[in-house]
Amino acid sequence: MTHNRSTTILKTPFMKHLIVLSLTLFTFFNTTIAQDTPKVYTSPYKTNFTIDAPLITGGIGLTALGVKLINDKRDLTPAELAAKTRESIPWFDRSSAGFYSKKADDDSYIPFQASFAMPVLMALINKNQRHKIGQVLVLYVETMAITGALFTMATGNVYRSRPYVYNTSLPDDLRKGKNSQRAFYAGHTAAAAAATFFMAKTFQDFNPGSKAIPYVWAFSASVPALVGYLRYKAGMHFLSDNLLGYALGAGAGILVPQLHKIKQLKNVTFSPAIDGSSRGLAVTYKF
Repeated sequence: MTHNRSTTILKTPFMKHLIVLSLTLFTFFNTTIAQDTPKVYTSPYKTNFTIDAPLITGGIGLTALGVKLINDKRDLTPAELAAKTRESIPWFDRSSAGFYSKKADDDSYIPFQASFAMPVLMALINKNQRHKIGQVLVLYVETMAITGALFTMATGNVYRSRPYVYNTSLPDDLRKGKNSQRAFYAGHTAAAAAATFFMAKTFQDFNPGSKAIPYVWAFSASVPALVGYLRYKAGMHFLSDNLLGYALGAGAGILVPQLHKIKQLKNVTFSPAIDGSSRGLAVTYKF
């Protein structure tokens, strides 16, 4: 029961959102190009189809491969299950050894799934982003594709038992199942962090000087923290798994937009220069 639910969730909320968003990307791409010309609304980013499309395609492809590796994992043997003791866990992760809460697990999906919609809603609500929504979606899909590739490939290749495996009061079928070998690292936390930090980063870049920026960042940081806390209490991930997932997700959410920012020369102005028969370009730098 637990395995079937987890497999469905993994394929549906994350993979489905990636596929839907990637299709939206190509639908909006021509609109994005057309929107580069308005005089009033400008974008702080520059996207390039020949670079971004392969990155998105590759990220989704690696995510799909990672999902296959996860689904192909094997169960623990009886001997391996018997060897799972609290003392075998690094000291900094022992606090959650044996944790298990079905309610916390179920509750974690509420902020997790909601986080996927937040960047899109922000782009629709904020007029500066709305006029460049095609470009925002390009960057969002790229962010989530990279995040998905990182955590599914890690989870698919690394066998680390979830905290509830160390709870001997639980049924052996639950503890030894292949779904129980997916603690490293916290994919739900990573995905939520990628989405919400992307929302905050793009809001800040499109609205420099806005008084709402600190509040957007605070809210964006709190959502994946809540997801991570619930995954911790549910016995799905250790503290270190959540911290790593949070850091990698937040990093993707910030770095993808940042690497697409248009480089601007501050304090530099260009103007035509005419001196008799000579014509050229004058460059002025203000100290």
